[in-house]
Order: sequence, then structure tokens, then C-alpha cells
Amino acid sequence: MPQFEKLTMAQALNRALRDAMADDPSVVMFGEDVGPLGGVFRITDGLTAELGEDRCFDTPLAESGIVGMAVGMAMNGMRPVVEMQFDAFAYPAFEQIVSHVAKMRNRTRGRVTLPMVIRVPYAGGIGGVEHHCDSSESYYAHTPGLHVVAPSTAADAYTLLRAAIASPDPVVFLEPKKLYWSKEEVELDADRPGIGTAAVRREGTDATLIAYGPSVPVALEAAEVAAQEGRSLQVVDLRSIVPFDDATVCDAVRSTGRAVVVAEATGFASVSSEIVARVTERCFHSLAAPIRRVVGFDIPFPPPKLEHFQLPGVDRVLDAVDDLQWEDS
Repeated sequence: MPQFEKLTMAQALNRALRDAMADDPSVVMFGEDVGPLGGVFRITDGLTAELGEDRCFDTPLAESGIVGMAVGMAMNGMRPVVEMQFDAFAYPAFEQIVSHVAKMRNRTRGRVTLPMVIRVPYAGGIGGVEHHCDSSESYYAHTPGLHVVAPSTAADAYTLLRAAIASPDPVVFLEPKKLYWSKEEVELDADRPGIGTAAVRREGTDATLIAYGPSVPVALEAAEVAAQEGRSLQVVDLRSIVPFDDATVCDAVRSTGRAVVVAEATGFASVSSEIVARVTERCFHSLAAPIRRVVGFDIPFPPPKLEHFQLPGVDRVLDAVDDLQWEDS
């Protein structure tokens, strides 16, 4: 009989770390305040007490040093998982990520791999201030050599983190902060797809909403409201930004002929613009209207009281759907 547990996304991530570390002694977890405290968001709560200070430990406040140490450990047979604490706090480590983490396999012609995971609590929705709510996925997605994933459910948080830790390649694991406390029944042993596979979260026939990470619940809520108004919207959850699942996304768009991309990050030179380009190139003759985007404005992240204007909401998504040239269909 399948065993279900009701878990928040934070608890699912904690469970994934605990299970991976219990199964493989080469897996270690480290970062700022992740030891006895359990991290700012308590994702590593209890790991030090259960598995020991040599398996889950604190580091100095030096992100470049954290990632640099992980590179050396991964080169020597370990599987380090590091936490960047907040999205914008990862930028001091960006040189390490771009110059070494992403390039090591290519630099050594495949002789040296870096099986490491960089966990990044990211995006908005928590009323945080500047440097605490960045959507930085485009930086990583633009860097060849990195896998980039963003779960939207507790079940996917568990599955994708286990897959990321097991991967021979480095993975940037983006954790939507505002979803840490979302709760659902999770079958931990379920056979779910891993990195590189999107999921259709809701079937629909009129238009397709494409989202990932923190924007998936917004897309699902918009689809629910649209259904009450007589419009059937399909929702696709990317789950994995790199590798990108062209087949699932394009099949979905071809089936409806219309699409809207929903993402918190700013729109210029972004993951959302790449999605529009890829889908347009592959589905041009199936489109009844140009693809629309509902994204963050091209400004630095605003103060907490203005956050709700910056983040995509249901009304903005439905406005974009209304703009899909229905009169010409």
C-alpha cells in the first residue's frame, strides 16, 4: 500500500536531504546557519543532531568560499549540497558558479564531474526587503553546464531534490520561499518524473498557461477563475528550466493554439522570453495569437508594501488571456 504523508514543501525538502544523506555517506550539507539552527527557513532542521556535525555544518558568511569548497569536495568523490540562504546572497558566489561549477566537465573533457547541488531560497511573496526576494533564475539558465530546477509542490520538492543530489552534474535548486509552508499529501516513494520533464497540472482546451516555481499556484488559481467564466485554461508546470521539456510544452500549446507565460522574474532577457522564443519557433503554425507574458516589472524588487504590484496576480493573468485575439478565432 502506498504510504502518504502530509508535508509542507519545507518538510519535504528536509526529508529529501535526510533520506539522501542516510542512503549515501558522501552526501554532506553545509552553509550559513544550517547546522544546529536548521537554516533561516528550517529546511535543515534536525540534520546535525541526527547525522552529526561532519555531515551538516555551519560555514563562515562567505558564499564564494562555500561554493568553492563544494567544488573541491565534489572533485574528490563527495556530493555536497550547499545553501545560499537567500537568492541575492548567492551573487558573491557567482564567479565560482560560472567559472568553475559550470565549466569543469567541459574543461576536463568529461573526466571530472561535479555532483553538487546549490540550494537557493528564491523569489518573492514573503514581504521581504531588497536582496531577499530576487528571481535570479535567468543568470543560471544562461550559463551552460548547469541544471536549473524549480519545484512548485511538496511532492516535486522531494523528488527533484533527490534527483538533483543523485545527478552527476551540478544543479541549481531554486526553492520558492512563499511555497515553503504550502502543504499537501505526499507519496514519497511514488514514481514521478525527474529533472528535465514538465507536468500538465490542469487540462484545458482554450489556452495554455506556462509557469514554474512560485507562479504555478497563480496560474492554477487563474484557470479556476476562468473556468467559472466559461473559459478552459490548461496549466503546464515546467518543473525543470534547464533541461527544458520542449515536447510537453509544445504539445500543450499546439493543443490550444494560445499561450501565456507567467513568471515573477523581470521580463527583459529572461527565462520567460526564452520560453516565448522556443514555443514560437516550434509552434508558429499552430498559434492563433502571439504568446503573451505576465512577469515582474523591469525594476529592482520593490519595498514590501509594493510587492503585490510587482508579482504576477490572477487579474493580470486573466487580462493577458483576454488579449489573445479571441475575436479572430
